[in-house]
Amino acid sequence: MSEANLPPLSIDELAAEGGTALPDKEVYSLLDLNVDLDLGLDLAAPIGLAVAGNVNVAAPIDAAVGANVLSEGSTAQALSDQGVAIQQGITGEALANSDQDSAIDQGTNPTPPPAGGTAPAVQVPPTDTASALEGGLLNVDVNLAADLDLAAPINGAVALNANVAAPIDAAVAANIGSAGSEATAVAQQDAIIQQTIDGTAEANAAQRSDIDQ
Repeated sequence: MSEANLPPLSIDELAAEGGTALPDKEVYSLLDLNVDLDLGLDLAAPIGLAVAGNVNVAAPIDAAVGANVLSEGSTAQALSDQGVAIQQGITGEALANSDQDSAIDQGTNPTPPPAGGTAPAVQVPPTDTASALEGGLLNVDVNLAADLDLAAPINGAVALNANVAAPIDAAVAANIGSAGSEATAVAQQDAIIQQTIDGTAEANAAQRSDIDQ
């Protein structure tokens, strides 16, 4: 007997149905992470940047879309015709000069070693293998003490002369799930692009950094 031929339940049969609540879902901890960070940081990042640009950009876009979706006996036509004449010229100079002089003096006062001249021994606590997996799959305890002197003087210069042209012509026609339909897409594009650059792009970066850490 198929499911379509099964008789429906009566009101009495539905009233006799019962249910049982499922137990609460228990979540097992996969990661127990404890991180103790003690950082003494001296940070210096002098940045010198110069940017110069001469840019011509042209992007004519022509698009046509036609679609028939689940439509029997329909016709979808998309026609896109584009004529583009682009003339771009750049006459000039793009100069970027960046001059940086950094004098950085950073210092920390580390704890001196004992009179014997040797660093104190690192105490490694004993490993408790019995409780390694207690309460979770992975227990991690990290203690980190660091004294860092960081200096990152950055100097950059960028010069640009650019001509960009991107004429785009598109036509899309679609019939989806429609019998006896006709979809036609025609895209015609005539693009005449003339680009000239008469100039100089120059980038100079001079950097001197005196760092004492």
